[in-house]
Amino acid sequence: MPVKVACQVCGADVNIPDDVLDGELVSCPSCGQKYQVSIQNGLIQLKLIEVEEEDWGE
Repeated sequence: MPVKVACQVCGADVNIPDDVLDGELVSCPSCGQKYQVSIQNGLIQLKLIEVEEEDWGE
């Protein structure tokens, strides 16, 4: 059964599949925020991936 973790940005449920691997990337289905999965001692945590925005030459 997939694990559900709350998105740190919008609070929606992020489903973590049973076969997820440490270091794998998952996304929030609501806001699209990306996370890196960290598995330590059987505990799953999501690390927020900050996306640098393009400055378009500024």
